[in-house]
Amino acid sequence: MLVLGIESSCDETAAAVVEGARVRSSVVATQHDLHAEYGGVVPEIASRAHEEHILPVVTRAVRDAGVELQDLDAIAVGHRPGLVGSLLVGLSAAKALAWSLGRPLIGVDHVHAHLTAAALDGEPIAFPALGLVVSGGHTTLYAMASETELTRLGATIDDAAGEAYDKVAAILGLGHPGGPLVDRLANEPGTDDRAFDFPIGLMQKDNLNFSFSGVKTAVLYEVRGRPNPPTLPGREPIVLPPPPELTEERKRDIAASFQRCVCAALLRKTEAAWARHGPFRSLIVGGGVSANSRLRREMTELGERLGVPVRVPPMKYCVDNAAMIAGLGAVLLERGHRDGLDLSAVPTTAC
Repeated sequence: MLVLGIESSCDETAAAVVEGARVRSSVVATQHDLHAEYGGVVPEIASRAHEEHILPVVTRAVRDAGVELQDLDAIAVGHRPGLVGSLLVGLSAAKALAWSLGRPLIGVDHVHAHLTAAALDGEPIAFPALGLVVSGGHTTLYAMASETELTRLGATIDDAAGEAYDKVAAILGLGHPGGPLVDRLANEPGTDDRAFDFPIGLMQKDNLNFSFSGVKTAVLYEVRGRPNPPTLPGREPIVLPPPPELTEERKRDIAASFQRCVCAALLRKTEAAWARHGPFRSLIVGGGVSANSRLRREMTELGERLGVPVRVPPMKYCVDNAAMIAGLGAVLLERGHRDGLDLSAVPTTAC
């Protein structure tokens, strides 16, 4: 079966055609340059860019797959979660195609698709599996009985790991998106990843949740200094010393130490989930941060200790893409799932 996938949940306009787990085409139009000066994604700018890109992206994906629109068996679309204005652009295009072609419409959860992306152009995933999604908007652990049966075990209670990467990159003056830039800086020769020990929330708590808001503040204070405490009546004001100069060496050490601490938190909670809810037959890591070199290495080492395969998507399928939407859509289609033209965009996830 040929399934067209459409993805527009954030700042990538994407379309892809898959046949089973084989990717026939995958096209992504990114908006990084549009949002770089703002240090993050601006929803209004994102949705307008999606409107501009959606038709040429879909057209190219179908052409690159060597098929015609009439050859498609279904239309899959990421309809949750994401920026509502962005989601609506892709959803509207998918509905129009499904209606005009008389093909089934399949709504796909963008977060779940990040996990099943590990099977694209590769071997099927061995279930049950433990899944970890690490992205700019989500950091969530799942017990997966199958591609479509997921139970949430824990999640971030504030900021996602990817969002923390973006903020730390901004603090260090690296630019946007921050994840690859921090990773690159952290891997420069001579870097000391133990120069700083940044605190990560919930590390000592007996649960499977994450917290990354505090580590951003810790990095900010290390770079810019702590604010002076309020002066009490009748007391002399306390003026804290300024922080050391942010040299290139210090910047590298901060990036490397931050990355070590974040990866340690992800590893610790993943191991705890395995011990509490296992055994599993495989470990899956997906989402934009799964492209991080240290996380990929340490998760692979964890899998070796546990004696199970670790499935991480190819680099091109770690970031937002439509191949993962089409791939999960094909699985849903085979299992009888269909959605009507009243399918809604859901900006938050209930799972």
